[in-house]
Amino acid sequence: MSDKKIVHILGNGDMCQMMPESIRYKRNGKLIICNAPPFEVDNVYCSVMVDFKMMMALQERSVILDKYSWVLGNRPKLWCEKYSSFYLRYAGNIREFYTDVPKYCGPEINQAATNFNCGHMATHYSARRHNPDEIHMYGFDSIFDHNMRSYTDVVLSSDRSDINNYRLLDVWRPIWTNIFNEFPDIKFFIYHKHKNSKTPLPPNVEVVCP
Repeated sequence: MSDKKIVHILGNGDMCQMMPESIRYKRNGKLIICNAPPFEVDNVYCSVMVDFKMMMALQERSVILDKYSWVLGNRPKLWCEKYSSFYLRYAGNIREFYTDVPKYCGPEINQAATNFNCGHMATHYSARRHNPDEIHMYGFDSIFDHNMRSYTDVVLSSDRSDINNYRLLDVWRPIWTNIFNEFPDIKFFIYHKHKNSKTPLPPNVEVVCP
């Protein structure tokens, strides 16, 4: 078995299906998911969440993620501070709050936290907290295509109009380049159907195609 430290991150874009069946259940390294997984997986280290709307769904029990440990970002932390009953109910699920938002996400903290999406946070958290040799990423389609479809949209409604999609892509893509540059000693493997990235990818990023 390899002695490399590996983290697998399961995003919610269409190309999440490129995660091999074998890695979905048993793998070398940790598996981190974004919100709810798009298909059945086992031995999950944590689910990363960043949005108020996901906290509301958990509170209403329209989304149930009780079987996972959670890593929560800035807005979920505010939610827990505001709704003590929610925090008391789910304290056992919360592995930690991760509130480190990089400065390159925006000059103002609230907007920066909004720009720092779930995939960003899962990747930054994996790199910062776990210091792996490799991070393998599945379902991060917006780096490559004008494709904002997400499994999370099945359980939570989102504005997917073209205008909003273009706005988000213009914000999100530079953050990816900055994340990869921040951790030059980590090798990132992004699994996608083609290699035509819409944002510059530094030498420590490899795109894996079928």
